[in-house]
Amino acid sequence: MRPLPAIIFMSRWLQVPLYLGLIVAQGVYVVLFLKEVWHLVTASMTLDETNIMLVVLGLIDVVMISNLLIMVIIGGYETFVSRLGVEGHPDEPEWLDHVNAGVLKVKLSMALISISSIHLLKTFISPDQNSTHTIMWQVIIHVAFLVSALVMAAVDRLTTSTHPKHFQEPAGLQALGSNGSTPLKAHD
Repeated sequence: MRPLPAIIFMSRWLQVPLYLGLIVAQGVYVVLFLKEVWHLVTASMTLDETNIMLVVLGLIDVVMISNLLIMVIIGGYETFVSRLGVEGHPDEPEWLDHVNAGVLKVKLSMALISISSIHLLKTFISPDQNSTHTIMWQVIIHVAFLVSALVMAAVDRLTTSTHPKHFQEPAGLQALGSNGSTPLKAHD
């Protein structure tokens, strides 16, 4: 490989610190989650049903953001940096075998819609804590997420249907392992 293309190709490794930083952020969310669970358990006798529901929605929100982080970390690394090499591992995410930039964008937009839905639900449960203006903007942002997700999914579907050869493995490679050899078969 010529020097300039080699440098450009190697530049993908500059993303690794970004993914490591997201792993640190994931750790922060774990600490936040545990803190909120502790708060729920210790204050459960003094909280009313609405406040318990708000705390639980907050926990769900943390989990959904954590799921979003996992999708970005694993999917982004696999798509843009290097293969993880977890094929055949019992814990391999089922979506990882068909992840590409388009699929990742659609999955991320769906996760953002879910997170936005949780925030909107929290707002509707305690509307007296928010102004009408704030509620209106949250609904507008949520609808914008919905529309953008639909557009991204439509563009991804249009792209994969108009250029399917770019999104499928050649027929000869499907029967071969990633290194070109015949894959090992499981024996009983």
